[in-house]
Amino acid sequence: MPRLLSPTHVALVNSGISAIVATRDARLRPSLMRAMGAQISPDGQLITVFLRSSQSAPLLADIEAGGPIAVVFSDPASNHSLQVKSGGARIRPATPGDQAVLRRYLVAMQHCVGQVGYGPDYVAAMLSVPPDDLVALEFTPEAAFDQTPGPHAGTPLPSRP
Repeated sequence: MPRLLSPTHVALVNSGISAIVATRDARLRPSLMRAMGAQISPDGQLITVFLRSSQSAPLLADIEAGGPIAVVFSDPASNHSLQVKSGGARIRPATPGDQAVLRRYLVAMQHCVGQVGYGPDYVAAMLSVPPDDLVALEFTPEAAFDQTPGPHAGTPLPSRP
């Protein structure tokens, strides 16, 4: 299977930068939410984003109905951004093992957002989620784009062998 994401892209996603998840319904109305955490497999073939289910009902309904998924990963300090898309995602309950991912993401986001002037308490409040309100979306990226502002924004990333 060709790879869309280079080791550099995988490292960027796993660095704990901001992640915004989006989809749309059958009438093309968008829904989006900030991810409470994210991770990508070392080979770049499986991305998991975590959402508060109580705040994500429209987005989750769109995914359950077979809607596509798009996630933008963006570093607040540099605006270096990557968008990945897939025709759909699998929703699963969060597990106790996911808590380590969420803790790493929180610490990384506190560092990233701290670079633009927001303190760790702000980020902790923004990413606070009771474990029983957490859901995971898993998907394999089918398309990826450079979304860093500038002349290459929107450029598709080439597949790799």
